[in-house]
Amino acid sequence: MKYWSLLLLLCPLAAQAAPTLIKTVEQGQDELVIPYQQYRLDNGLTVILNPDKSDPLAHVEVTYHVGSAREEPDQTGFAHFFEHMMFQGSKHVGDQQHFRLINEAGGTMNGTTNQDRTNYFQTVPANHLEKVLWLEADRMGFLLEAVSQRKFEIQRDTVKNERAQRIDNQPYGLVGERMDELLYPRDHPYSWPTIGYVEDLDRVDVNDLKAFFLRWYGPNNATLVISGDFDTGQTLAWIEKYFGPIPAGPEVKRAEPAPAKLERNRHQTLEDSRIRMPMLYVSYPTVWLGNKDEAALDVLANVLGGSKSSLLYQELVETGKAVSAGAGHYCSELACTFSIWAYANPSKNGDLTPLKADVERIINSVVERGIQPEDVSKAVTELRADLILGLDSARGKARQLSLGQVLQDDPLYAINAWRQLAGTTPDEVTAAYQRYLKNQPHALLSVVPAGKTEWQAAEPDYVTPERELPERQHIDELPLRTVQDDFDRSVIPDAGEPVSVAVPPLWQETIGDNIQLLGTVNDEIPAVSLIFALPGGQRAEAEGEAGLAALTAAMMDQGTERLSNGDFSEALERLGASVNVRSGFYTNLIEVTSLTDQLPATLELVKELLFHPGFRQADFDKVKARMLESMAQSRNQPSWLAQQGFNELMYGNSRLGLPDEGLPENLESFTLEQVKAFYQRYYNPKNGHVIIAGDLSAEQAKTQLGFLTQWQGDAPALPAIDVPEQAAEPGIYVIDMPGAVQSVLRAGRRALPVDATGPYFYGQLMNYNLGGNFNSRINQNLREDKGYTYGAYSYFSGNREAGAFVVSADVRGDATAGAITEVLQEMQQFAAKGPTAEELAYLKSSYSQQDALSYETLGKKAGFLLNLAMLELSPDYLSQQQQIVSEVNAATLTEQAKKWLDPEQMVIVVAGDKTKLEKSLAELNLPMHDLIIE
Repeated sequence: MKYWSLLLLLCPLAAQAAPTLIKTVEQGQDELVIPYQQYRLDNGLTVILNPDKSDPLAHVEVTYHVGSAREEPDQTGFAHFFEHMMFQGSKHVGDQQHFRLINEAGGTMNGTTNQDRTNYFQTVPANHLEKVLWLEADRMGFLLEAVSQRKFEIQRDTVKNERAQRIDNQPYGLVGERMDELLYPRDHPYSWPTIGYVEDLDRVDVNDLKAFFLRWYGPNNATLVISGDFDTGQTLAWIEKYFGPIPAGPEVKRAEPAPAKLERNRHQTLEDSRIRMPMLYVSYPTVWLGNKDEAALDVLANVLGGSKSSLLYQELVETGKAVSAGAGHYCSELACTFSIWAYANPSKNGDLTPLKADVERIINSVVERGIQPEDVSKAVTELRADLILGLDSARGKARQLSLGQVLQDDPLYAINAWRQLAGTTPDEVTAAYQRYLKNQPHALLSVVPAGKTEWQAAEPDYVTPERELPERQHIDELPLRTVQDDFDRSVIPDAGEPVSVAVPPLWQETIGDNIQLLGTVNDEIPAVSLIFALPGGQRAEAEGEAGLAALTAAMMDQGTERLSNGDFSEALERLGASVNVRSGFYTNLIEVTSLTDQLPATLELVKELLFHPGFRQADFDKVKARMLESMAQSRNQPSWLAQQGFNELMYGNSRLGLPDEGLPENLESFTLEQVKAFYQRYYNPKNGHVIIAGDLSAEQAKTQLGFLTQWQGDAPALPAIDVPEQAAEPGIYVIDMPGAVQSVLRAGRRALPVDATGPYFYGQLMNYNLGGNFNSRINQNLREDKGYTYGAYSYFSGNREAGAFVVSADVRGDATAGAITEVLQEMQQFAAKGPTAEELAYLKSSYSQQDALSYETLGKKAGFLLNLAMLELSPDYLSQQQQIVSEVNAATLTEQAKKWLDPEQMVIVVAGDKTKLEKSLAELNLPMHDLIIE
């Protein structure tokens, strides 16, 4: 408990004064400069403003320079715990009202915690900016007045549920935690997980948490970044008003870098009952964020394992020695690690020993191979493209500015790091390899299925020391900071004049044999996003061919006749472009992202891939093997099993009820000739659509996409879709997962096919307050009131042919029956009475304003256009939805609820430990069945 004495160092109340301008950065000579103004308040708050009028929205991000690295070794998880508490209301904001006010404004929000910082962010229509600043200031200055022991206990349960869901109940979920324990001594701030250890959370009370807040959550340890459409003068006045009176907290000094230090190799083995594929994970200690060698190590990671063209991929995955392999250089404020991983194929030989030898051989081959100038230029090009695409949103810009300022005192740190990378020489990369990897001590973790320790890469030779937990010292309630205002903070700021939201201007052209081009021009960043939607997909699979569409798409990702998989990948990397092929239910999709100046060269590669795919037998054999292993691994994942079980119960053995990737028995029987035939029939652009969003005009698009008209062959005839009745009777269906610490629930019934303005849309409106947002009844009940889950939601899901209503939650094992009871009761109550007047107003407000955020990025624009094409919608369908929302009443929604929420019609899937659940589930007096997923 070293830091509690520092609480006495709280600074006196700062006099309110205008923010001081620290720095102004104008738009530079290239697209990689984010213009901003930096200010500082007298209380130490750093403010960065990035005006951007391209969309009628504002993104607000507050980052506190406190993560799990600021915790004490026996008080882990506090930083993440506080992330939860910061959404539980403050002195002038009621319980759950932060979420409610942002949702009501049509905005989005969240928070994240890592080792070095905690951030809170909201994106809202621009006229709600003042309200967001009021909310953020209230929890910075007045959170503790609203913190109670009950809130503390509920959120402690929520954090435990989050840990169980994301770590303890997930395949490979403990790998990161075990590797950090292997790399660092117990007193190193990176040795414990950000989410913390459960025993630490169990030992503390609300006063411990209050003390943590008072130590770290002062304005002098925070950076406020605003990006978007705002008036700078007015925004500074609001910041001064709401944040200026908050007194500074204790001084916070930057922590000194502390990379891991290993005197010898360390080996451990982790047995995981939820995995099938053994995993080898190796980490070398290196430097720290901002170190001069960081760029060289990044290039080295790219060469060794950054892509399909890398050494590890080519020598391990392409040869069939591994199912997957890669490398990365991961940097945090205090330390970086160079990590390598590979997954063995248990169907061939799950022994990690030969894989370890191969990894060591590949590492040692770097000097013989040599680092080439092209290696550096490829890494530079890829990072430049990533940075440009990351500046596609106000959130992306704010995130860069915020993290750079907090961790490196340089808002443009990421961009300046790219410039450093661009100046890196091959000799510097070689020197970094010699210094940090060659013959250097490392930590090695063998992850094997339970009972398969004979597959470990090395005998364990390091035992992580037991944690020493001193006797807990009780903390009395502490004095709170005093804020003196000359206005009434309890008054919620009014929204400004409603923003004007316009659907992106669209253009449409037809080329060749009914190939539809649908696009929108946007030159905010020099990039283009394209989606080729070719008629086919899963619906085109014949009887017994489930999975052929997915296998064909995977084979299309294996290069061309001229270029191998690795060569094709490298050609794209040198352009800073990406091409991804996948199958949907109705279409085969080729998704392309490119910088504008490289689009012609990128499309030449797309043309080559579409017209001359590689389809090599050796690639086919490897892709099949990898897909079979992935299928086998899926059957160890509770969430996959629960969802697939639910789908089967809804749609039976029809294509709608089978996994997207098909069935193992089908996959094993497929031949390369079947793949080629599927490609010939269903990778035909005729009657297809090409979606274009970005820095490209209609005329340019017609010219550059003209190659599509050269396709030979008739347009494919598509079969009718089998839509069976619901396959299962209502009741409980149990998928047994021995040892599971949580139960995964799916509950629902067959419902509606997708539409934009018809019954499906009305169903969505009805569900909004039942389970469609954070403040919905189901989530508030199971998460906030009962502490059963990390999150619970309901939704309508489907396609043009059929759909279902679904409730989804991962719950504590001992709360499974209770959670089911609560969900069914919520349905019954909602069906009986419908939404309250307050809920109806909340729905209308949320829906009426959310369009301001709908078209910001290229990805959102492309998705909007694809939706128009696939559902054959009019571009004004959103305005039609808004009209429906404005006119809908409680009676209409109650009618929908009565139709779809009858508890007696629900099919309930439980993936969990049957032996622990059977008795409590039987007490629900519902029909019970065992469900086995093949």
